[in-house]
Amino acid sequence: MVLGRSLCVSMLVAASPALAADDFIEGVYLQSEELCKQAKKDTLQTLIDAGNIVLSAHGLQGVEYNCEFLQVSKAAASPSWAVTAICQEPGYVFPDVLSVTQMNAKQVDLVSVRPVDDESEARGNSGSYYLCDGVALP
Repeated sequence: MVLGRSLCVSMLVAASPALAADDFIEGVYLQSEELCKQAKKDTLQTLIDAGNIVLSAHGLQGVEYNCEFLQVSKAAASPSWAVTAICQEPGYVFPDVLSVTQMNAKQVDLVSVRPVDDESEARGNSGSYYLCDGVALP
């Protein structure tokens, strides 16, 4: 009977969504401070529709692209987190592992283990993102 209860609890824990670290990033981030200014002037949805990627504690979001953050683990010795994610684009789903490092109060840097095709100009999930004060997710 005890084995049955612990198996049930284990299954519930495995089925529950992973919780993010308490001090993980908050707010909306874009790939430049200029985009943040534009998001305040226009709307964040306008920037997304134009092909920009938005970073939040939930993941990365674009027009036909998103990465859902599944698990976030805080590093002990640096202002960084290891993040596991499931990413989707039309016709393709893939896992990714990223590091998110707080560079200063307004900037975080992402580094992805996902290789980027050298012939493509895409940077994958890596890059710098800037906190957009006063901008909320649509």
